[in-house]
Amino acid sequence: MTASTSDIEKAADVLRAGGLVALPTETVYGLGANAEDPAAVARIFQAKGRPPSHPLIVHIASAELLDDWVQDVPATARLLAEHFWPGPLTLVLRRGSRVPLEATGGLETVAVRVPDHPVALELLSTFGGGVTAPSANRFGSVSPTTADHVRAELGDAVDFVLDGGSCAVGVESTIMDATGDTPTILRPGGVTREGLEALLGPLAAPSTSRVRVPGQHPSHYAPRARVVLVEPEQVVAEAELAQELGHQVGVLVPASVAHAPVKAHAVVAVSASMTDYAHKLYGVLRELDQQGCDLIVASLPPEEGMGLAIANRLRRAAGPRPTV
Repeated sequence: MTASTSDIEKAADVLRAGGLVALPTETVYGLGANAEDPAAVARIFQAKGRPPSHPLIVHIASAELLDDWVQDVPATARLLAEHFWPGPLTLVLRRGSRVPLEATGGLETVAVRVPDHPVALELLSTFGGGVTAPSANRFGSVSPTTADHVRAELGDAVDFVLDGGSCAVGVESTIMDATGDTPTILRPGGVTREGLEALLGPLAAPSTSRVRVPGQHPSHYAPRARVVLVEPEQVVAEAELAQELGHQVGVLVPASVAHAPVKAHAVVAVSASMTDYAHKLYGVLRELDQQGCDLIVASLPPEEGMGLAIANRLRRAAGPRPTV
């Protein structure tokens, strides 16, 4: 925890005054506003260039406060909150009266979570309310995992930046539709499907829910460089071909072919640990942009554990664009 008590008190004052505060969480840095202030919430959309129809996540200080922000909470949702909060799990529930429609994209549901970061929790406690906080970056681009990432991307659009160090998880929270008795994963993230199923048993497929949530845009979490996804055994050849065609290529080399030499502008060896890979993913994508890459070649990891969240982010980063 690097932010001082005075920093946290100042950040709380900024929120009370309708300002925007970038705050660290265990997942990524969020761009926070008073969840009950429609004008402040509107500033988030303006700063990010985010469509107002895209709902935000409301961060609260503890699971005990859940009923202050939502209504009609199923027993299964309470079980999830008790087991995984604080932590990288977001629950979509029916909106309570304290949450303005500006924060939900006009929906009668709201996404809520308790972050697992000492700075965020201290801020929420000091502020004494809920904080809407999508990732602190321009809409659709790579999420920030350090305070410097926020400053570089949003600059003066943020009134105050709380520095809480590097985010431990590195990818966004898992989002679950918890409005009914059978929860559904809407976005994989920091809590794995396996962890959820260990508590709840088998989960429904994501396609069974039409709830609108963050991170569902066809192109999201994307660097400036175009991302191309290929099979692991094709990464080296695809990267070298693109380099020969005149691209400045960054390549994410999976552990299965890490022994192979690669001719490319920038080469990053991907960790065999999916937890470590997730922690570093967004920082690596930003670094490849900074090195001048215009194309990034990568493969999807095994879609289990944290690999499922990484695969989701890489697919969104690649977006609906053609390959080389």
